[in-house]
Amino acid sequence: MNPLPLDGFAEVTQDLVRLTHLVGSAMHTATQALLESDLHKAESVIDEDVEVDAVTSDIENQCLDLLGHGGLTEPDLRVVIGALRMAASLERMGDLAEHVAKQARLRYPRSSIPAELQPIFATMGELAEEIVNMTGQVIQTRDVSLTADIARHDTQVDQLHRDLFTTVLSPSWTHGVEAAIDVTLLSRYYERYADHAVSVTRRVVTIVTGAPYVGVSLDDL
Repeated sequence: MNPLPLDGFAEVTQDLVRLTHLVGSAMHTATQALLESDLHKAESVIDEDVEVDAVTSDIENQCLDLLGHGGLTEPDLRVVIGALRMAASLERMGDLAEHVAKQARLRYPRSSIPAELQPIFATMGELAEEIVNMTGQVIQTRDVSLTADIARHDTQVDQLHRDLFTTVLSPSWTHGVEAAIDVTLLSRYYERYADHAVSVTRRVVTIVTGAPYVGVSLDDL
């Protein structure tokens, strides 16, 4: 099936790509703040979330304007509705990066995670960045062949999340309840961040192919 046209929606597309850059940078800096117990970096993520919210609001207003003009075709409506939902997911990704930063700030100058688990969180941060970078490429290019890598990275994040959950429940865990809660929450933030990126990508597939969102599986593309 030929891709559906996106003529007239270039500004919305560019703002969605801009959002992927913002939330990708936010998670990168938040992960550094977490691993380095860096209060300045944590505060910068928290302060800069306002820009994510502003771009999201701009996208919503642009989409409402497009809907208000009337005369949109079914593919056009799919683009507008998809853009609204993608913006919401990307905004939530920014919030999740902010949650990581707030957790780093909460425990400062101590670390929120035991030293032996830092490599795992470093990997989760790297995977999150790769996922959101590829998500931006999918939005920009509509190249759905990239979705297989996004699905693979998401699976890796899910596995790391399960591994960390198993670790904190192990009888050999010696860091106490507070650290167990911190690790579990932080791991969940990364896992949900990746899930929202997958959701955004599925929306793009729906726009490009016309397939219903509920029937889209990135593993099948």
